[in-house]
Amino acid sequence: MSKKRILFLGETYRADAITWINGLKEFGDFEIVTWELQTSSNGINRIKRLFELATAILTIKRIVKKNNPDMVIAERTTSYGYLAAISGLKPMAIAQQGITDLWPHNSPLYIFKKILQDYAFKKADLIHAWGNTMAEHMKESNVNMDKVMILPKGINLDFFQFNDATDTTMINAVVSRALEPEYRHDFILKAFSIIKQRNISFKLTIIGDGTEIRKLKALTKELRIENEVDFVGRINNNDIPKFLQQANFYISTPITEGVSTSLFEAMACGCFPIVSDLPGNRSWISQKVNGILVSVENEFNLAHELEWASLNNDFTKKAVIQNRKFVEENANYKINMQKIALTYHDLINNK
Repeated sequence: MSKKRILFLGETYRADAITWINGLKEFGDFEIVTWELQTSSNGINRIKRLFELATAILTIKRIVKKNNPDMVIAERTTSYGYLAAISGLKPMAIAQQGITDLWPHNSPLYIFKKILQDYAFKKADLIHAWGNTMAEHMKESNVNMDKVMILPKGINLDFFQFNDATDTTMINAVVSRALEPEYRHDFILKAFSIIKQRNISFKLTIIGDGTEIRKLKALTKELRIENEVDFVGRINNNDIPKFLQQANFYISTPITEGVSTSLFEAMACGCFPIVSDLPGNRSWISQKVNGILVSVENEFNLAHELEWASLNNDFTKKAVIQNRKFVEENANYKINMQKIALTYHDLINNK
C-alpha cells in the first residue's frame, strides 16, 4: 500500500515546521512535498513578496498536478493558508502561528490579510489552534469551532531532557528567541544591567540571530555587561538542549505570544521561566506557582523578579519539577503528533 502524500505550504527552515513535518512522517507514515515563498516579508521585500504571493498559485497547481497529493496543510492562516484555500486541494488543514496571524495591527495590509484569513478559515476542513489563546481569537473571528483542533504539536521529551540546575545562587539565564524587535532583547539587557549594579553575579546566554544583533551587541558594551553576556548566534537545533540544561532561568519578553515552543523546551529541561504577562503565556504559567509573569513596561520589573527568584531556590526547585510533569502531560510530541497524524488519515479516508 502506497504512502499518503501531503503538500506542506510553509517555511521549512522554521523549527515549528520541522517538528510538524517530521512528526507526520514518523507517526503518520506520510510522504511530504513542500513549497514555500522565496521572498522575506521584511521591509523593502514586502512588495516583492506580495507579487510572488499573487503568482504562486500557478506554481502550486503545477506541484499538485505532478505529485497528486492527498491533502494540503499550511502554516499561517493568511499567506500560505490562502494559497492552500485557492489550490482547490482537499482535505485542507491550516495552522494559526501566533495569537493572531494579523500582525502588526497597525499594518497598512491588515484589512487585506483579514480578507485572506477569513477565506482560508471558511475553506479549511481542519484548523489548528496550538493553544487556547489562538482558539479565542478564532471564536472572535466567527470561525466554525467544530473545525478547530486545540492541541500543541509538543516537543520531543527524549531530546529535551530534564536537568535541575536551580541549586546554584548565581543567575545563569538563557534567551532563545529570534533577535527581532518584537522579542524585546534590549529590555532584557537593561534588566541585567540593573542586576549587575546590585552586585548579583550572572551569566546571560542569547541564542539566535536576527536584524537586532549589532544593536544589541553595542548595547551590552554601553551597559558594561559585555563580559557577562554571550551571543552564541544561530545554532543547530540539536545543541539547544545543552544550553537549556546548563541554565537555571529562561527569559522571554515578547510583545505578543501565541504558543511558544521555546517555553515548552525550557520547561522540559528544568529552566525556571520568567516571561511576558500575556494571554499566550498565562495558558501555561501561573504567577509565582510554576514561573513568573512580568510586565514589560520597564526593566526594573524584570530585574526585581529575577533577583527574587534567585533568592528563593526552594520555590524555583519545586516549580521546575512541576513544569517537567506539566510538559510530559500536555506537550508530549509523541502523543500529540500521533493524534494529529490520525486526524489527517481520517480526513483523507473520508474525502
